[in-house]
Amino acid sequence: MNQEQSKDLKILRLPAVTDISGLSRSTIYEKLNPRSRRYDKDFPTPIKIGVSAVGWLQHEIEAWLISKKS
Repeated sequence: MNQEQSKDLKILRLPAVTDISGLSRSTIYEKLNPRSRRYDKDFPTPIKIGVSAVGWLQHEIEAWLISKKS
């Protein structure tokens, strides 16, 4: 990864993902749960950023939202 690409990477925490997507916390986690009726295999998976912290890559969330438009 070059320096320019690394500048574009941004990790979003859950409150930012809920703001951008318009989804609630519980809906986001249901989209990640294969046992849920709301499961979405295309929803971006979170990355571990700490012992008990996760985040989502902003460009993945934005790409998912754009894919829902069509």
